[in-house]
Amino acid sequence: MNANIYEEAKNRLIFALDMPEEEKAKYWLNLLKDKVGVFKVGLELFLGVGPQIVRLIKDTTGAGVFLDLKFHDIPATVLAACRQAQKYGVDFVTVHAIYRHGLFQEFRSSPTKIIGVTVLTSLDTPDLRAMGITEELAQAPYKLVLKRAALAKEAGCAGVVCSGQEVKYIKEHFGQEFLVITPGIRLKSDSVQDQKRVTTPYEAIKNGSNYIVVGRSIRSTPNPSRAAEQIVKEIASALADTV
Repeated sequence: MNANIYEEAKNRLIFALDMPEEEKAKYWLNLLKDKVGVFKVGLELFLGVGPQIVRLIKDTTGAGVFLDLKFHDIPATVLAACRQAQKYGVDFVTVHAIYRHGLFQEFRSSPTKIIGVTVLTSLDTPDLRAMGITEELAQAPYKLVLKRAALAKEAGCAGVVCSGQEVKYIKEHFGQEFLVITPGIRLKSDSVQDQKRVTTPYEAIKNGSNYIVVGRSIRSTPNPSRAAEQIVKEIASALADTV
């Protein structure tokens, strides 16, 4: 396999550090620091360890940091929170895609990219109905994703989080420069568990995802390093097929 494609593929893999303990996080950082390009810090780890986890990741691995805290509050509070996240040197920080009017305009040239969360991959049509989403949008979640992606772009976000099923629509409507990060990734042999709108690594990248987020499909295997390598190879295969 071409070394350049493999390196690009590795950099597109985000590993989810979904755990509350610093020692466990250190174990996974040391195990996967040469296997993935970005580490995701979610609510559980951030609250369990604190902001110093960002420095630990950078000092231990040199990899990127995806701060996935999904800020959701009044615009002034969310903007202030993003400014604080920027001080830690994270590469990506997530907000709910509900803001408008160029709220994040100041981040357009920043190394810290603001990413709008559209529709969680754990949600499907019955869930959206229960939340009061209109029947038209509940029946076709991609339409709701597009609406929220439009808000995210208007707000100044660099991209969005969405399932691999909606990536093509995002790229068609907002262009290749608009980043897409895709969770809900499952290998063909995996159980979907609490996810509903899922895709494989190959499908997500082939559809246009810039990054994929993988956690359990690596953590729950007997050989996590090998699992990460296999996912990188699958990403590389999709990249080669899109050339």
